[in-house]
Amino acid sequence: MAEHPSTVALIVAAGRGRRLGTETAKQYLPLGGSTVLRHSVTAFLRHPDVQAVRVVIHPGDRPDYDAATRGMALLEPVGGGVERQDSARLGLESLEALGPQRVLIHDAARPFASQGLISRVLTALEDHAAVLPGLAVSDTLKRSDGQRIAGTQDRSGLIRAQTPQGFRFAEILAAHRAAAGQALTDDAAVAEAAGLEVMLVAGDTANEKITTAEDLQAAELRLAARRETRCGQGFDVHRFGEGNSVTLCGIDIPHDRCLLGHSDADVALHALTDAILGALGAGDIGSYFPPSNPQWRGVASRVFLEHAAALAAARGAEILHLDLTLVCEAPKIGPHRDAMRRRVAEILGLAQERVSVKATTTEGLGFTGRREGIAAQALATLCLPKSLP
Repeated sequence: MAEHPSTVALIVAAGRGRRLGTETAKQYLPLGGSTVLRHSVTAFLRHPDVQAVRVVIHPGDRPDYDAATRGMALLEPVGGGVERQDSARLGLESLEALGPQRVLIHDAARPFASQGLISRVLTALEDHAAVLPGLAVSDTLKRSDGQRIAGTQDRSGLIRAQTPQGFRFAEILAAHRAAAGQALTDDAAVAEAAGLEVMLVAGDTANEKITTAEDLQAAELRLAARRETRCGQGFDVHRFGEGNSVTLCGIDIPHDRCLLGHSDADVALHALTDAILGALGAGDIGSYFPPSNPQWRGVASRVFLEHAAALAAARGAEILHLDLTLVCEAPKIGPHRDAMRRRVAEILGLAQERVSVKATTTEGLGFTGRREGIAAQALATLCLPKSLP
């Protein structure tokens, strides 16, 4: 993140979302193997013109927030207020020390903000102080009186407001401070109350807000159509040297030899790391942690696996399954298999059932058969967003 980012995205996620009828706030509900909030945040992390992202959360939601944003490069979250307007103001005030020129304010319950939509708002901000994306109202509007229709509302000139709404930072911060205590429904209304001219750009029909259980179901269907499944393969080999234990999947296993390598030589985690990177099309372990760099001498290989997981998270990818095969005559893997599965699942924040560890021998053939080292082969299956405009 830049020391003084010119553009910051502020994701407002302090609401309770009671209309969904769940104990968990709607922004933390599962969506496409991730959460509503993670999808919303990912859109802004991916955009090249957004330098930093901060989320405004309910003070009691920190555990849910930490779980939902694991591995994401975000500013520290800040607590929100009683009303959404309070939360937006508190979020803006927390950004004042960073001195951004522009801010995008987005509702966490809108997980489908496209790159094109964000770009339209930012482009309009080059010439205007406030920008709102919106869609023209196409349905006939009726006024009701209880159960009775009381009249028809002229829809000409009416739009449905969306987020992200974009603002020059100093002006929207001043507007929010001046409007504190009022019951305004969005940030554009706060800008209007301060006399700022709000410009309109085209919204996005996919950028719907999740309010009801039906909305969440529709979002699942929409997301399924926008995601693809990929597999990646990893392979690694380390030779034996003098020692008394080997490290496999982060578990120390007593043995009459050790594995040699620049790091801790965890051949299993190295193969898993390359498998995830392969599914992402993101190079290999040596691209990020070259053995020529003394910084990585002796380092725990979970660092490599966590880095691959962070790259996956930044792409909005979900790790569906990992399948690891260790090839060696010794040590025996069976007694340690469950511990190894637990450790990998713990490192990646997965359910243990998503991690498979197997072992085989080469019937005395080759370097593994001669007990000269261990080989590992891994397959990673990921679900991730298709490239979208």
